[in-house]
Amino acid sequence: MVQVKKGDFIELDFIGRLKENNKIFDLTDEKVARDNNIYNPEVRYKPIVICVGEKNVVPSLDKSLEGKETGKNYKIDVNLEEGFGKKDPKLIKLVSINSFRKQNINPVVGLQVSIDGIFGIIRSVSGGRVLVDFNHPLSGKDLVYEFKINRMIEDLKEKVMSFISLNLNLPVDLFEVNQQEDKIMIDLKELDKKLTVSVKEKIKDELKRVVPELKEIEFKTENKKEEGIK
Repeated sequence: MVQVKKGDFIELDFIGRLKENNKIFDLTDEKVARDNNIYNPEVRYKPIVICVGEKNVVPSLDKSLEGKETGKNYKIDVNLEEGFGKKDPKLIKLVSINSFRKQNINPVVGLQVSIDGIFGIIRSVSGGRVLVDFNHPLSGKDLVYEFKINRMIEDLKEKVMSFISLNLNLPVDLFEVNQQEDKIMIDLKELDKKLTVSVKEKIKDELKRVVPELKEIEFKTENKKEEGIK
């Protein structure tokens, strides 16, 4: 068994529960989802690869990973301050029902909606007004995480792929990463056209920071290779 430290890339399995009723709100295991009748065919159930200390998961869970060993099962309590914070009354707002009608939305309690690009949940509908809660759905909740660190990630290509997938919220089958020794070539395919040079440079800088053993990074374009980082 190996002890985890900050900056390590690991493969992580976890189950997140509400402490008040033990209800599962997030998990990586398909069997557990099916056994608890919460399976969603649109969700990809699999362990996640993260970089410890980069807040790829809830900060309190991220911090608790340091010093833990691979292959062991752990359980931690996360109070609301260390989880998703307290509910902010200022983020619970009244919205005119006409705003929903313009979008052909029938506002009902519990419906998740987007208002000006901000997601919220409808809490009540009264007359011409709709009460929308823009707080995070898990704000004000104490949580419990059960987790297991399956393995350490040493492969350079796997580190890069997991970093890009997490930071761009991009499934790994929508881009390619090729490796030649300590050089990495990234092909973002159709997404490449949507990213500016400055965004790509930021990705390169972040990759160099979290994967310092990388010596050169290039983005593949349709006509030519972009200049790599030496």
